[in-house]
Amino acid sequence: MTVSEPRGTDAAEPVFDETIHAPVRLRICGLLDTYGTVRFDTLRDTIGVSDATCSKHLKTLVDHGYVTLDKRAGDGGKAYKVTWVKFTKEGEAAFCSHVAALRAIVAGR
Repeated sequence: MTVSEPRGTDAAEPVFDETIHAPVRLRICGLLDTYGTVRFDTLRDTIGVSDATCSKHLKTLVDHGYVTLDKRAGDGGKAYKVTWVKFTKEGEAAFCSHVAALRAIVAGR
């Protein structure tokens, strides 16, 4: 799998974001930046954390206005609901700014 640079990183003002920087949240944001809308179970399994840990970190991102959660019917109209996670415009901008800040740190600026 080839991962591209986060969208808008070149134009983003470097701003280090403690909320995004936590390792699990940083990985969630990286996956959302790469794939757009992602199912909760895909995030959980890709990152390798429990439901509770994934939920806790998503709640933090929701509370900061960085992501939205959308519950939809399961595949084939099954009775269970599937939670989908997506960046907000603010979340996407914050992530790009955070990545720009990390790049500046690595470059010694």
